[in-house]
Amino acid sequence: MTAPEVHHLFHNPIADHSFSADHKTLAVARNTTVELYSKVGNAFKLKDELKGHDKTVTSIDIAPNSGRIVSCSQDRNALVWEPTPQGYKPTLVLLRINRAATFVRWSPSETKFAVGSGDRLIAVCYFEEENDWWVSKHLKKPIRSTVTTVAWHPNSVLLAAGSTDAHARVFSSFIKGVDARPEPTAWGERLPFNTVCGEYMNNSAGWVHSVAFSPSGDALAFAAHDSSITVVYPSAPEQPPKAVISINTQLLPFMSLIWNGEAEIIAAGYDCEAFRFAGGVDGWQLSGAVETKGRPGLGDQREESALNMFRQMDLKGKAKDDTQLKTVHQNTITMIRPFETSGDAVKKFSSTGVDGRIVIWTV
Repeated sequence: MTAPEVHHLFHNPIADHSFSADHKTLAVARNTTVELYSKVGNAFKLKDELKGHDKTVTSIDIAPNSGRIVSCSQDRNALVWEPTPQGYKPTLVLLRINRAATFVRWSPSETKFAVGSGDRLIAVCYFEEENDWWVSKHLKKPIRSTVTTVAWHPNSVLLAAGSTDAHARVFSSFIKGVDARPEPTAWGERLPFNTVCGEYMNNSAGWVHSVAFSPSGDALAFAAHDSSITVVYPSAPEQPPKAVISINTQLLPFMSLIWNGEAEIIAAGYDCEAFRFAGGVDGWQLSGAVETKGRPGLGDQREESALNMFRQMDLKGKAKDDTQLKTVHQNTITMIRPFETSGDAVKKFSSTGVDGRIVIWTV
């Protein structure tokens, strides 16, 4: 496997990150700001700071085509940053929530974005030309707790969401005048706003950290706090699903997952490394870790002399310092995202974590 590209940006946790379509701009959420980095040589250099939030920024996303950046924060606001020759111009979004905004993603069409919140709702936001502002409609029922994550279907109408009430749900976010009428799918045919197209729970009711549709949109995967990943294959509108497959692991919980084609899922979280899962409608299984344990840069640790070992035992109560992990990330991975794709397949993906690192992996 090709060695991963590792960049240590700073000594702060990174809640979320996003690359521009040309990979020239990297946006990361750091405390109350959105920091923009550009690649200079082999390193990322800070080129701009977007300051508009007064509390922790929880999530960010760059629209691939327009280059707009959307950010959301614990201050209950979302901002759309429009690129201009003079820099990024912020526009406040009317979310109408009274709890923290937790997660944000652009739809594939880039005409809308969805913001999850602690207010037990999802704000689906779109631009109103007449008034020149971003407004929102709320997906509420039957959400009963904080929305931790959202993911868009390829048709930009269906929206998956995971929450701390242990459910993953699929909603219709159809907005008249903004969306074209979608083609019928296994999730539904007639899709007025706030139609619940599916509601799923894993075996032990662990709260949901991450959701993702497969590239075709015909399957949904979600990761929960009981260290499981569940894959749902719908059959037809208002019918029981074809299959609901839960993969239980002995690993620590996963915080983020992505699909690599229709037959592989990559997930990462509290184990500080990414894992592969392979399968299909007949079953799924853990197929191994993405990184090799003898990671590049660690080198072979020199054998210590008996005298030095006893000296360390006397001074520290242990033979050697064991605080460094044998993984590239030295703390929880908070987010993984596709970096380079070829059709439905992911050739490279990026990861960020609590250790302040961004790593680009070759699959």
